[in-house]
Amino acid sequence: MSSPIKPTAPTEIDSYADPLRQRRYIAAMKRIATVRRPGPVRVYLSVAPRMRQAPAWDARLADIRRHLPGVELLEYLDVFNDVHPYDWSQVAGTLDGLIIVAKAKRIGSNSHILGPYARGELRSLVAHKPVLLHTYRHGLVPIIDCSSGLIGPEEKRKLRLTAPNCWKPDSPTLEAALAALAPADSAAVAEPMELVRS
Repeated sequence: MSSPIKPTAPTEIDSYADPLRQRRYIAAMKRIATVRRPGPVRVYLSVAPRMRQAPAWDARLADIRRHLPGVELLEYLDVFNDVHPYDWSQVAGTLDGLIIVAKAKRIGSNSHILGPYARGELRSLVAHKPVLLHTYRHGLVPIIDCSSGLIGPEEKRKLRLTAPNCWKPDSPTLEAALAALAPADSAAVAEPMELVRS
């Protein structure tokens, strides 16, 4: 008689990016930090209106601000209104980074679902600016350390981002991304560069 099969524990993962990809990302973030020009650093918070009304929103916003002192955090109503309706193409080029606050797939899940708008915002910046996911469990996580996959029908395609279940807040990739978003006293204008490579 065979013994019952015991369920296996979930694999402990602190990043979905391999070491080479992480090193390339860190190097690219350092280049951004090195050439940071003087003036305000503008980071857009991509968050659904219903999440801003959630009881935990103030605490999550405070956590983001704590990691990015001196950074100008922009929300939807800071940029778009009746006079200037939503047009991401007119805004993306003025930003230094993007933070996505997405809905968790379920309570306690490391997976977060991005709708078409947030997905488009991510795609426009992820190749040349710091882009991070803010999760309830882990705080800020660089997109490079997450896994991703498309879900839903093509006409309503969404993006699933999964943060590592053993994410470490002292990760070198996060430290590099935060340094790239730190305001600088003097620097040259940064040129776009490819940060994420297959």
